[in-house]
Amino acid sequence: MVAQEFTVDLDKPLVFQVGHLGDTYQEWVHQPIPTRESPRFFESDFWEFLTKTVWWVIPLIWLPVVCWFISMSVQMGHTFPEIVLMVGLGIFIWTLIEYTLHRFLFHIKTKSYWGNTAHYLLHGCHHKHPMDGLRLVFPPTATAILLVPFWNVVKLFATPSTTPALVGGGLLGYVMYDVTHYYLHHGQPSKDTIRHLKKYHLNHHFRIQNKGFGITSSMWDRIFGTLPQTKAAEKSR
Repeated sequence: MVAQEFTVDLDKPLVFQVGHLGDTYQEWVHQPIPTRESPRFFESDFWEFLTKTVWWVIPLIWLPVVCWFISMSVQMGHTFPEIVLMVGLGIFIWTLIEYTLHRFLFHIKTKSYWGNTAHYLLHGCHHKHPMDGLRLVFPPTATAILLVPFWNVVKLFATPSTTPALVGGGLLGYVMYDVTHYYLHHGQPSKDTIRHLKKYHLNHHFRIQNKGFGITSSMWDRIFGTLPQTKAAEKSR
């Protein structure tokens, strides 16, 4: 079958279908279906289970790890102001990682069968089904695997006593990112700052999907020129 003629059957497991879309995958995946239903990914119940994570698992698992990392630096003699500085720097580093991953990895252009399949599992599913609450946060197993190279990279420029607090700060930034991301999709914020952030992120999903890559902040979008224009600015052009 020619790739352009392939049609995804939404009533069947999706993961091994989307690769057949070929060049048309990018167009298909960026046409969101804004329902709260969780589509079936795999025929296997085991693999299907591994794709789903409830949001509260993220702070439940990772906040104790954050505290453990920070306590390691405390035990090695760092003062409270030093710990605050290192954790703050770790959070700051995470915000850049968050932006970089979202812009250059999560929105990579694919057209091959396995490229489309991998992209759909990584981020495409979130754009196709943006209100799927069980596939919005990152599975803890995947985070644990990625934490190892992150620790090793931090070790390259940090000392043995500062590495744990910096990694703890980065991990705390990740937790803040994931729970914020979930809330932006499913929460009803009353404060103007969060309401603006929710509007900013949903704008990325439903209006301008190649801009607005920041989740917890628009700072890096402003710095790197990926801040989306307002509707008023678009109309004036």
